[in-house]
Amino acid sequence: MSKEKQVALVTGGNRGIGYELVKQLALNGFRVILTSRDPETGHAAVQQLKESNLDVSVMVMDVDNQESIRQSAITVNERYGRLDVLINNAGVYLDENEKLLNLEPSILEGTMATNFFGAYHVIRSFISLMEKQGYGRIINVSSEYGAMSEMSYQGVGAYKLSKLALNGLTRLVAAEIKGDIKINAVDPGWVSSDMGGPSAPRTPKQAAESILWLATIGPEGPSGKFFRDGKQIPW
Repeated sequence: MSKEKQVALVTGGNRGIGYELVKQLALNGFRVILTSRDPETGHAAVQQLKESNLDVSVMVMDVDNQESIRQSAITVNERYGRLDVLINNAGVYLDENEKLLNLEPSILEGTMATNFFGAYHVIRSFISLMEKQGYGRIINVSSEYGAMSEMSYQGVGAYKLSKLALNGLTRLVAAEIKGDIKINAVDPGWVSSDMGGPSAPRTPKQAAESILWLATIGPEGPSGKFFRDGKQIPW
C-alpha cells in the first residue's frame, strides 16, 4: 500500500458521532471527507474543524439518493484517487413506541432507506476505490438493537429491522470481498446526540473511540464481525 496520506470518508459527519469521527480521524493523520445531505450544516462543521488546522473537506451527499452517492464516488476518485476508510454513520430513528404492524409503513420504508439501503449503495459505489489498491476498512455504525436476540421483544421495530439488515450486509460483504479489505459493524452504545437524546450516558467522543480502532487494524484483523467497546458481541 502507498505511503501517501490515507483518505477517510464519514457519512452524516456534520454532527454527533459522525462529527467526532471526522475530528478524531483527522487528528490521527487522515485526510477526511465529511459528507452531509445539508450543505449549510456540512460547511459549518468543516469550517469549525479547519479552525483547528485539521485536514477535512465537505461533500454534499444524500445517502437516500443513489445518484448523489454515485456522483460523490466519482468526485472522490477524481480528487483523491483512493479511499482507505469508509464509515457508514448516517442514520435515522423514526420509530414511535408501538407495534411494528401498527406503524405507518412509510416509517419502516424511510428507516430502511437510510439505515440499510443507504449503507448498501454507499459501499457498492465506493468499493471499487478500495479494490483497485487492494486495501480498505469499512465500518458500519449499527446498534445492539440489530442483534437477532432483540427481535424477541416488541418496540422500535423499524429501527431494529434496519440494523439487523445492516448487520447481515456486513457479514455478506465480508464473505465476498477479496484483498486486504475489512468490513465490520459496531454498536456505539447509547450516545448523547440528536438521536440518542440528552440523557444518554455516553459522549460522542467515547463512541468514536470505540469505533476508530477498526479503521487502522492490520491485515490479520477481524472482518465480518460485530463489536461493542472493542469486544466482539453476538449477532
